[in-house]
Amino acid sequence: LSGLDPAQPYFQGTPTEVRLDKSDADFVDVIHTDSAPTIPNLGFGISPAIGHIDFYPNGGKQMPGCGKNPVSQIVDLDGIWEGTRDFVACNHLRSYKYYSDSIIYPNGFLGYPCASYDLFQSGNCFPCPEEGCPNMGHYADKFKDKIKNDFMKLYLNTGEARDFPLWRYKVTVTLSGKSKVKGYVNVALYGSDGNTKQYQITKGALKPDNTYTAYIDAEVNVGEITKVKFLWNNNWINPTFPKLGAATITVEVGQNR
Repeated sequence: LSGLDPAQPYFQGTPTEVRLDKSDADFVDVIHTDSAPTIPNLGFGISPAIGHIDFYPNGGKQMPGCGKNPVSQIVDLDGIWEGTRDFVACNHLRSYKYYSDSIIYPNGFLGYPCASYDLFQSGNCFPCPEEGCPNMGHYADKFKDKIKNDFMKLYLNTGEARDFPLWRYKVTVTLSGKSKVKGYVNVALYGSDGNTKQYQITKGALKPDNTYTAYIDAEVNVGEITKVKFLWNNNWINPTFPKLGAATITVEVGQNR
């Protein structure tokens, strides 16, 4: 039984007979996309974990792409009816959009077990545990026999629009060079199944021999990594022409460690 942002008003805090609960089926998975408090935030979705596994994409409260201005949202690509509904209840309706996207991405929407979204964002719950991460949506039941805890809260990030799934990588860069400069470092990943755009790893003071780490949510599952592109820039003309390189770049793939 898959709960697509089950309702909060009149249901949250009620006995299990009244609302969706893990006792309702052999396996209950839940996607929370609008779990901010109803007052004052107009959150329509329930916030506590109520299934065998509960997914909180983007933290479960505010979905990327839902903060568009009203005009662009109402005159949506899918037509005025779809756009108007999105304007009124965009976060709430993201749950079924993620679910339908998940059908065509059997290896997408990996949920990382974590105590909170902040810990997930800072990389504390990376990579997936030994038994792997469950997939949010249509293929969540592949994880049915691997559940260890009473409640399992899972976090992930999604894109702003279709296609929604993102794949998480940890990128660690150690710089090489002669002098400290200001600027930013970007990295793009290339692999057997495609390549990503450039992602910023760090900006500010760039010191040779220092190591910088970032967690990136890439729009492509690159498969086996074949190449990494390293770029740095200081955005202004420096007459000393400082040179900076990467001594090492390490990429860790979230799903298979």
